[in-house]
Amino acid sequence: MTLANIADYQRLARKRLARIAFDYLEGGAEDGHTLRRNRHAFESLTFQPRVMCDVTHVDSAVTVMGRPMAMPAIVGPTGLNGLYIPRAEEVLAKAAHAAGLPFVLSTASTSLIEDVRAATSGDLWLQLYVQQNRAIAESMIQRARDAEFSVLMVTVDTPVHGVRDHDVRNGFKLPLSPSARLIADLLLHPRWCLRMLRQGGSPQLVNLARSLGERANINSQAATMSRQMDTALNWESISWLRKHWPGPLIIKGILSVHDALKAAEHGVDGIVLSNHGGRQLAFAPSPIEVLPRVMDHVGQKLAVLVDGGVRRGSDIAKALALGAQAVLLGRAPLYGLAASGRQGVDDVLGILLREFEITLRLLGRCQASELDQTALDEGYRTQLARLV
Repeated sequence: MTLANIADYQRLARKRLARIAFDYLEGGAEDGHTLRRNRHAFESLTFQPRVMCDVTHVDSAVTVMGRPMAMPAIVGPTGLNGLYIPRAEEVLAKAAHAAGLPFVLSTASTSLIEDVRAATSGDLWLQLYVQQNRAIAESMIQRARDAEFSVLMVTVDTPVHGVRDHDVRNGFKLPLSPSARLIADLLLHPRWCLRMLRQGGSPQLVNLARSLGERANINSQAATMSRQMDTALNWESISWLRKHWPGPLIIKGILSVHDALKAAEHGVDGIVLSNHGGRQLAFAPSPIEVLPRVMDHVGQKLAVLVDGGVRRGSDIAKALALGAQAVLLGRAPLYGLAASGRQGVDDVLGILLREFEITLRLLGRCQASELDQTALDEGYRTQLARLV
């Protein structure tokens, strides 16, 4: 089956996943305003192409924080991927590395740090949630160091979970509890049910279990993730993180110049402008909207990455034109994963690379590093100059 774009994989994932799983993947906070805004922000940007340029050879590769990437993209951290296929993180990591991209493993992964490392020798980063019991985070950091992960990415926009109506309607919680609605949903998706049965039913947050020093117990894992986040985490906590992690440190969840400046002041190496895929604060700004102002203040001090709504190679080009060094891919690889497993992830990453290279050629640029604000419409650049 030949699928043309990421939206095709999204539709196939919707068809193949039980509703409770697809809604978890797709849903946003409250009425989905922030989720929609992420896409609208990309769609509102128009290009200013150059013509009569020799684009016989284009180079999509970049280097971010000293790490080479085949294109300006990173397969970002996503949780509970075992809802889609067994051993999901191993599959995502291998596909990312085959495409020449880093892979970021989530604290809420359903595969162990050690198992993901055993599956691939490529560049692995760890995304960290900090719980009230900081010994859990310290254990995960040490395990990541032992497994030769290269970058620590600390997510700071989840002191509590956002309001997610779809999870309330579906009765989504771990472990999954039987209900008439869930049973009907399962009967309509026997292929998905068989996949879940092969991994023993409800996916486990195995990394939390390992660092909690417990046997796999989804009830305690879920409690740790949902009710025991460290709400006292603040900028002074960076020094605690530095004691345990000597390598590059990125803070994920920045949405303001104020916080970007704070990150630079406290000596982090990079930031991710992110609204958590529209899943946390309703009516938050899109990261792309914030990006130009942040670049104006810290672009020379920090590596600035961005996520939220990337569905096309042209989206990656727009992010770079506004100053980002790379984008994080969240839902897009998961659509491929849920639709067709490893082949689906390979296809999604291949589509994004092909589209990005086509966009470079049509913009009259030979290298990703040549993208800047001149690639965008002059009217937008005039408006931007007034804003920053």
